[in-house]
Order: sequence, then C-alpha cells, then structure tokens
Amino acid sequence: MNNKWIFILSFGILFLLFVQSLATFIEGIYILELLSTSLDEKVLGILFLFSPVLLVFFGKRIPQWLIWMLFLLFFAGRGLLPYLDTFPRMISAGVSSGAGLLLIPIMLVTYPQSNQKDRWLIPAQALALAVGLSVLLRTLNFTLDLSLTRDYGWIGWVLGATLGLTLSQYRWDSASEQQKSGKGITSAAIGVVGVLTLYFFMLSSPGVIARWTEGNYQLIIGSVSFFSLLWLYFSLTKSKWLLELGSGWLLLWNLIFTLSVVGTILAHTVSFPGEPGSSYVVVASPNLYQQIPLWIMLITFPVIFVDFSIFSGFLASVQPTPRKMMPGFLLGAILLVLLVFMNIFSNVWGYVEPISNFFRNKFWLSFLILLGLITLLVPLVVRKFERHITSEGKRAGFAWSGILLGTIFIATLLPALLTDRNFVETPSGGPIRVMTYNIQQANNEQGEKSYLEQLALISEVDPDIIGFQESDSTRISLGNNDYIRYFANQLGYYSYFGPKTVTGTYGTAILSKFPLENPRSVFSYSDQDEIGTAEAEIEVGGKEFTLFNVHPDGSDEAKMVFAETLIERANQKENVIALGDYNLRGWEAPYLLIDAHYKNAWMDIYPSGIDENGLDMSGRNRIDHIFVSPYLTVSEPVYLLPPDSWTDHPAHWADISW
Repeated sequence: MNNKWIFILSFGILFLLFVQSLATFIEGIYILELLSTSLDEKVLGILFLFSPVLLVFFGKRIPQWLIWMLFLLFFAGRGLLPYLDTFPRMISAGVSSGAGLLLIPIMLVTYPQSNQKDRWLIPAQALALAVGLSVLLRTLNFTLDLSLTRDYGWIGWVLGATLGLTLSQYRWDSASEQQKSGKGITSAAIGVVGVLTLYFFMLSSPGVIARWTEGNYQLIIGSVSFFSLLWLYFSLTKSKWLLELGSGWLLLWNLIFTLSVVGTILAHTVSFPGEPGSSYVVVASPNLYQQIPLWIMLITFPVIFVDFSIFSGFLASVQPTPRKMMPGFLLGAILLVLLVFMNIFSNVWGYVEPISNFFRNKFWLSFLILLGLITLLVPLVVRKFERHITSEGKRAGFAWSGILLGTIFIATLLPALLTDRNFVETPSGGPIRVMTYNIQQANNEQGEKSYLEQLALISEVDPDIIGFQESDSTRISLGNNDYIRYFANQLGYYSYFGPKTVTGTYGTAILSKFPLENPRSVFSYSDQDEIGTAEAEIEVGGKEFTLFNVHPDGSDEAKMVFAETLIERANQKENVIALGDYNLRGWEAPYLLIDAHYKNAWMDIYPSGIDENGLDMSGRNRIDHIFVSPYLTVSEPVYLLPPDSWTDHPAHWADISW
C-alpha cells in the first residue's frame, strides 16, 4: 500500500471510530437522564471529554508506552460498544472518546516527515474518507450505524486492529522533542476539534439533514458521499488548486457555507403560538424556496476539508509539545460540550430552568456559533502556515484511488436508492387495525435499547396504522439514529416523520399500509414541550379517514388549548382516528372535552376500564388513547403493558370498522 494511503487510512479510522464513540457517549448520558427528566450526577460523565487537560503533564515528551496504552483504551472502549447495556456502554464510550481526544493531537505531530510537501493534506483527506465510510455504514442499515449493531460489531474490531497496525509506521520519537515553535497553536487546535464537532453534528449521519428539512433522503445522502469522496480524489490528483485558493476566497467560501447551514435551519423553523389565545400553526410540505439553502449547503460543505487541512497541517508542521497543545484541545473540548448542551436545551427547554428557556426555538444557534468560529479561525491560522504541493504522482496510483473511492460511493448510493421503498400490501377494505406506541426513543423502561424487540412486536401485531410518540431520535443527543426510517424500511410501510427535528418536539410519526396524503404538522400553544400533532389522510375502500397522532404536555392550560385545537380541526373531517400519548387521564378537563366528541376505543368496549381478564386500565393507569368518530365501530382493544411492550408505556391497539 502506498505510504501516503497508510496514514490517510490511519487518521480516517481514528476520526470515524472517535465520532462513533462520541455519539454513543452523548446518547448514553441523554438516555439515562431521560429516565429522570432532570439533570443529576450521571451528567458528570461528560468529564471524560476533558481528557486533553492531561497533556499539561508532558512538557516535551509523551512516553511511548502511554501512547500504546491510549490506543488500547480507545480500541477496547470502541470495540465493546455494541455488546453493552446503556450504563456500561456510556462508560466504555466515554473512555474511548477521552482516549481519542488525546490520540488525535499526538498523532497529528508524529506521523513521519517525508519529502512530500503536501503531507499536510493527509489528515483532511482522512476526514473526507471518514465521512464517506460513516455515510456508507449508516446507509447500509437505514441510518443506524451497521458497525454499532451486535451482529456487525466485528467491523469495529477490524477497523480498530487496522488502526493499530498503521501506528507501527509512526515516528513516536518525534513526540519527544519540540522541533519548532510558532504562534497560532491554540487557534489551530480549537479548529481541529471544531471541525470534528461539525462532522459529529451533521456529516457523520447526513440523514439528519433530511429530518431537518423534509428533504430528499437520496439526494442528501448521495451528495454528501459524492462530494466528500470527490474532494478526496482531487486532493490526491489535482491538489495544486488548493494553493491557488487565496485566503479571501476561502473566507467567502466559509461564509457561504455558514449562511447556507443557518439558512437551511431557519427556513424550517416555526414561529410557535406565543399565547394560549394564539392561532395554531400548520406546517405542510416545504416549498421550493425553503430548499434552496439546503442545495447550497450540499454543494459548499467540502470547505470544511480545506479548513481541516489548514488547522491540522499547521500543527503537523509546527509540531508543538503536548503542553503547548493542551489549551487549544481543552478549549475545543469545552466548546464541544457547550454546543451539545445548547442543542439539547433547544429540545428540552422546559425542563432545566432557568438556563434552558433561552434556547427555545434556537436549534440554529449552536451551528452558527460553531461555523462562525471556524470561519474566523481559518484566516488567523492560514497566515502563519506556508503550504506547498509536490508534483503529481503516478497515474496508476490515481486509478486505484479512483476505483476505491468510486466503489465506496456506489456501495452507498445503491442502498440509499433502495431506501423508503413501500413493499407492504395495501388492504383493500376494512376493518383496519390502529396502534399507538410511545417508543421512548427506542428504549425500554430500564433505558436499554429495544428497537429490535419493538420491531418484532409491531410485526406480530401487524397494524395497518401506527402512531409513534417520543420518536424524534434523529438528533445529536440520541446518536443521530432515525428509528422511524429504520422501522418503515424494515416493514415496508409508508411513513410521515411528523414535526421536523428543528422544531424541538419529541416526535409524532405515522406509519401506514395506506399511502399518506397531505401530511402536515400542527403546532398549538405550549409552555414546556412543543406540542406538534401529525396529521394525514388515508383512503380505505373508497372512504377517506383523517389521522391525528398526538403527544401534548405542559400545563393544564396548554393541554386544554391542545384539546380545543384537536376538536376544532377534527370536527372539519368526517372519519377521524385520533391516537397517541395524550398525557391525560379520564377525569381531566381536556380529556372530557375530547371524550364528549369522540369515542374512546377501550372505554367503548370496557366502560369500567377493566377487561374480561381483569386488566385494570382505569384511573391513573391510562394516558395512551385511541379516539374515533362516534359512528365507527371498535373491536378487540388491547393494552400490552411494560415490560412486554418494550418501552415505558403500554402498546395499545384496536380494530376499527364501519
């Protein structure tokens, strides 16, 4: 293998496994905190990410045994992730993430010097490769990273072992001496961590962008994979253009990308009702103009590879001591933690008062801060960094590189094109089985991942319509995993994700054996969680039904506004099925208002709330409901309680006929 490719592969695997560990670590902390809906001592696990502070203890030298020990911690911590429960998985991911944050600066200053003047490009080329591989692993399993599943966990071990083999090519002795000194070390180090943070936030799993925007999944996946691998190929074969890219053009490119990302989010941000008396807001499919910033973002994002080449290349050329790198990497880690919390607070703004209230409806803010900082740091570092390019290499090597990168792209594009296929058989008439299922972000009541068990339960029940709640897992706090896309593709159902992730709800998605017509999200007044109801029409045997999937929360006032909104909108429709986690019990005023207009599936068959087997769903035991129009007929209502429901809510379904 070409010596340059050894180091591209080495850094590429490092970045890939590091971000996988980081995403799993943040997800583990969030899931454990979700069980208590408040911050407690488990959040202190974030201290793993402050590991760069340990660099202060090494003025000029890091012992070689310590470097190998860090690798073993990184290797084992990442490799074990698919096989562990949530708490030990969080610890293992924290160990791996902390070790990775120490390995990255060490490796940046120790990969061998050579006569090639463009070696400063290697870490950035590796980052482009990492993006391509991450998109591939995600796309092969409908946005869930294949290498983080139990059946394919061996992929992580193979990648980690390959990283270990490449480390034998490093000159660890260069970590013992400071070869040069220079200003800009802290700025470059912050920039390195900042770009890796952006990779974690959006490019490692670009399916999240589709959920920001209701954009075309295949277009987004294909664009991120294609332009990442294309940039890598041109940086190998036609790298001289990078020298011709002056600081002014680079600044302009960064500004356009920054504005396009923020513009993409803002174009899909909703102005929520501010008062109880405010009108509800209906959000339908996006218009053409709303997608223009998205297209610009997909074309301009490779600027991050140029930025990374400058930040990492500067550190590689200066080769600062560990102690001199410590401030920058520690500040970068602190920035990472703050941005993660900002993003989470935009979603849980009603739970961590008074801090979180400021972040309501500010999903865009963490991206603006991150991209704005990168844009400002690049000109500071590039002025201190003299870049050189060697003459072009052997054409045979270029050919093999093109074949390799083309194979990765095709292996990504084909499963992307096969995603969102609807192969379920559409029933020709009634009755239809409807199911409401709060999946708690695909976790059971102990906070352990249970999406496979939930999928098995859905397959066994075989509903025609499913309303999911707490299904908005396609975000930073939950590993950017899109369980709705996963379920829809495993089952072959039509799907509507419901409110976009930029709106900060907990998700109200709809899956259906029938095509979903005119899907939209409706937002009513809220004072704790955003209340977003998913609506759509289906046609069954020539008869039109309107579906409402709901998940209100907050004060009694907010719930009453929700109930009034539901009644107002449902009364405009002839055949209504309104299901979901209502967070309402039978004696509460909003429930009584809805019950006065529509039939409750369980209570219609069991007026006492207790079925023939003695299952008591009266009183406080029942907040998940199926309401239907009074003239529809209900039969066989079922509640399946935890733990058999594989979540912290009962699964509830019933058959509807007419």
